[in-house]
Amino acid sequence: MGVDISVIWFAIIVFATLMYIIMDGFDLGIGMLFYFERDPQARDVMVNSVAPVWDGNETWLVLGGAGLFGAFPLAYAVVIDALTIPLTAMLIGLIFRGVAFE
Repeated sequence: MGVDISVIWFAIIVFATLMYIIMDGFDLGIGMLFYFERDPQARDVMVNSVAPVWDGNETWLVLGGAGLFGAFPLAYAVVIDALTIPLTAMLIGLIFRGVAFE
C-alpha cells in the first residue's frame, strides 16, 4: 500500500517545474513591461523589484532537470535528444536575460 518512489519523483519534478513557471512569470512580465516604460526612475523600481529573486527562480528549473536526470535517466535522454535545439536556445536566452538585468 506504499507509494512508488517513481510517483514521488514525478511529483517533485512537476512541483519544481510549476514553481519555475509561476515564479518566473513575474520576471518575464516585468521584462515585457520594461520596453513600454520610458521613465528611468520607474524602470529602476521595476528592475529592483525583480533583482533579489530572479536568480533563485532558475534554481527550480535546475531542480526539475536534475530530478529528471536522476530519477528517469531514459526519459531524460529522450527529452534531451529530441529537444536539443530548443533547450539550447532557452539556455542562451536565460544567460542573456541574466546579463541584461545586471
